[in-house]
Amino acid sequence: MRLTNVSQMHVQAGRLLSYSLTVQEAAEPGQRIPVSFDQDRHVSFGSRPGSWMAAAFRLPVHASRETVAEAWHAVIARHGALRSVFGWKQPGAPSKRRDDASPVCGGPDTELELTPVEVLGGAWEPLSPAEPLPPQPERTGHHDAAGIAVQQVPSLAAEEIRSALRSHFDAVCDPFARPSHRLCLIEETADGGPPQVVIGSDHSHVDAWSLLVLMRDLSAAVEDLLAGRSPGEALPPAESFSVHSAALEARPFPPAEIVARWREILDSGGGAMPTFPLDLGGSSPAPEVVEVRDVFDAEELADVEAHAKEKGVRLIAVAVSVMTKLAHELVGEPLRAVFPVHSRYDARWYDAVGWFITNSVIESADPDYHACYAAVKEAVRLGSHPLAPIMRPYGGMPQDPGMFAMSWLDHRKLPVNVPEDLHPQHVSAMIRTDGVMVWFVINESGMHLRCRYPDTRQARRAMRTWLAGLVYGLRGPLEGMRKPAGRSRAPEQAP
Repeated sequence: MRLTNVSQMHVQAGRLLSYSLTVQEAAEPGQRIPVSFDQDRHVSFGSRPGSWMAAAFRLPVHASRETVAEAWHAVIARHGALRSVFGWKQPGAPSKRRDDASPVCGGPDTELELTPVEVLGGAWEPLSPAEPLPPQPERTGHHDAAGIAVQQVPSLAAEEIRSALRSHFDAVCDPFARPSHRLCLIEETADGGPPQVVIGSDHSHVDAWSLLVLMRDLSAAVEDLLAGRSPGEALPPAESFSVHSAALEARPFPPAEIVARWREILDSGGGAMPTFPLDLGGSSPAPEVVEVRDVFDAEELADVEAHAKEKGVRLIAVAVSVMTKLAHELVGEPLRAVFPVHSRYDARWYDAVGWFITNSVIESADPDYHACYAAVKEAVRLGSHPLAPIMRPYGGMPQDPGMFAMSWLDHRKLPVNVPEDLHPQHVSAMIRTDGVMVWFVINESGMHLRCRYPDTRQARRAMRTWLAGLVYGLRGPLEGMRKPAGRSRAPEQAP
């Protein structure tokens, strides 16, 4: 799966439709779902464009929109996260506060509530980049799978589809939307292939792993329906994310040494999470610049992994070593970066949809491979404990402008994956940013980087130097192996 963003994603020209759902409060009044620490942090920032992420892929077979709708209802029924909505607590509602004497972690001190909903039905709506959605009739307990006639749906060019998806998901995948996810379909594609599906969701309900689960589940459900089987009948059971949140709240309070190490890390950052060490040109968010660079093809990746294995480490240690050297050379400081880690610590969560990601921090002062590998292991260990009790004294995760984060995504090692011939894409929204985030993405075709940073003169200059050094350093082990220079894609500025 390739990581891209909505302005650069690969789409086919065709007819673009959106499947709009109608929901109502679940039957049990007053039922509430635990809010995780990371959900609270994300949703508490409020409604804003670009809070979503999406999965795009081709269906394995041709299927009608009626079949796709029925399959989507089956997927929603599998995953509790897709049947929950956020809202602010009503004035006077009791706030959930942890008892300081409690031996368990508890959840965040939040003003949010997360409630279950029932899906009543849905209908297809045409999308156009130039016009708002037409008014739709009230829908009750059924889904109008066919909806509008084909001749009422305009055929759009690829760039028009990208524009329509961006504005549509910005509107309907809001953190407080009911629901905050949406299925879109591109019919009658220009190449004559099966329909292309794009599933957008506010980040509070999904992570990158969840996108793979959604693509796999919907593909399987469509094929089952076309074969006359119950949709998803062969898929493994899917546990609800709410069970995971409750389990984290019930875990014992983190050990004293973990809490102390977090305090040291935050103190080293002036009381906040790590920031990018070079000048980014100010503290106010600016439009993003996104760069994608292909670093290794499949053969080169195998060679560098063999090099790491010979040294007794994994590939990630090589990457951390390169960034540690860069930090020393450019600013004379250790590498410090936010490091997302997943919390699917048990196989019961492998097939679930939800935000199973939390943040840790990686600190590396020594570029030696083994020292870097030890830094990675420490970051994973720090991220294995719930953050809610650790960050409670700070009023949440403290963050300054310019936050620096690195994410490591090796799709080959995940227990859930999607065939490359479905052309799967992890699609990010377009946002304004004041910080830097770099994703290392590894799959069967090789490794590529995606980097996001603010569109300022200072940031462009700094990132040109930093990214060139990063790619050069990553390819360093290939010297002497008679490998050609790495490919790269020029920086692309979000319009």
